[in-house]
Amino acid sequence: MTPISRLPRIARSSATPWSPAARVAGCLALLALPAGAQPAARPSIVLRAARVIDGTGRTARNQDVTVQGGRITAMRPSAGLLPAGGIDLGTRTLLPGFIDTHVHLGWYITDKARLHEDRDGDTPEVSTLQRAGNAWATLRAGFTTVQSIGEADNAVLRDAINAGRIPGPRVLTSLGSLNERTGGGTPDSLRAAVRRFKARGADVIKIFASKSIRDGGEATMTPEQLDATCGESKAQGLRSVVHAHSAEAVQRAARAGCTQVEHGVFADDATRALLTQRGTYFDPQCGLVFHNYLDNKPWFEGIGNYNAAGFASMEQAIPLAEKGIGLAAATPTLKLVFGTDAVAGAHGRNAEELVCRVRRGGQPAMDALVSATSRAAESLGLGQEIGRVAVGYAADLIATDGDPSTQIEASQRVSFVMKAGQVYRNEGTGARR
Repeated sequence: MTPISRLPRIARSSATPWSPAARVAGCLALLALPAGAQPAARPSIVLRAARVIDGTGRTARNQDVTVQGGRITAMRPSAGLLPAGGIDLGTRTLLPGFIDTHVHLGWYITDKARLHEDRDGDTPEVSTLQRAGNAWATLRAGFTTVQSIGEADNAVLRDAINAGRIPGPRVLTSLGSLNERTGGGTPDSLRAAVRRFKARGADVIKIFASKSIRDGGEATMTPEQLDATCGESKAQGLRSVVHAHSAEAVQRAARAGCTQVEHGVFADDATRALLTQRGTYFDPQCGLVFHNYLDNKPWFEGIGNYNAAGFASMEQAIPLAEKGIGLAAATPTLKLVFGTDAVAGAHGRNAEELVCRVRRGGQPAMDALVSATSRAAESLGLGQEIGRVAVGYAADLIATDGDPSTQIEASQRVSFVMKAGQVYRNEGTGARR
């Protein structure tokens, strides 16, 4: 295998990134449903695919996939003429819609080319449309489900998308986060905070258990605090997702029974072994989030810990992050899932992380695809609903120009997107008949 240090930088998608204003305009053009309206019932439709990757590591050739009522109702070998209204995907590869378990849909770059902050002059209406634009860019890129964690104001966006009023991926959100200081930091106050999030309608609990990578990543929450927070999350029927960089922070989260750990830049072999033993889902990042910050410093510079020391820390973390992906992928039965930590400027570029994981980290391409489909769905508690091309599953389906299981860059060439049976994009060579 080519040494990581000699591999080229991961290319960005060939698509021209939308400006903030263009994202808003594009989203507005698609807001066809009045408030409260639901899409009309759609007849069955057959997708004819030369190649199907089912999301579990299996590939099938020449398949007709029937969709009705937002679900896959049949899958059989292609035969005869394509039924009226069907879509011939030609030589494209059909897959389940990608799932990103860690994004920040509320983060965006303003028309002043700066990261949006409170009191920067953007009205609530502008901010709402910018977030909708981020969601639309993400859906167009083939990501039909995302977990947007850490932002308190995602509920309106989530509910509008999930009700079918605006286009975007299915959204799960934490509606904020908690840390070692929340409510004074006592176990009882942390449990109470979890219950408040549940009452507000959170889908998951987001926990900061270490410092930012820009501040060194040391553990910040005690084992007792994590026991209380993740224990109460489980008692409330919620998953817990933990931000943790240091080995100690990751290990504390695993021992506390937390559902998923994010980042883990400084995880070692013992840490990965503990994650495996405890059955904890692990979502390390390879490069998109780091390169997005470093390539676009003027957007962020001077805000909080986005300073010279912070940028240097991120640059130093890149080789550790890349190596960590390969080590995690090579750890038997470790539940490695896909998440980008997509912040402002990275929405719609999510598949760059898949390319990084394979080309820079050494994760096998098919395993990377599984981590972004069926395994990611399992981590969200939706393993029986999404993440597979199989009868009974939601018709969240995409098609790529090329086979991403042999050339992972094809994951950046999504030209067909269907979510819940509705086609949002079809720009390939296959024709609707």
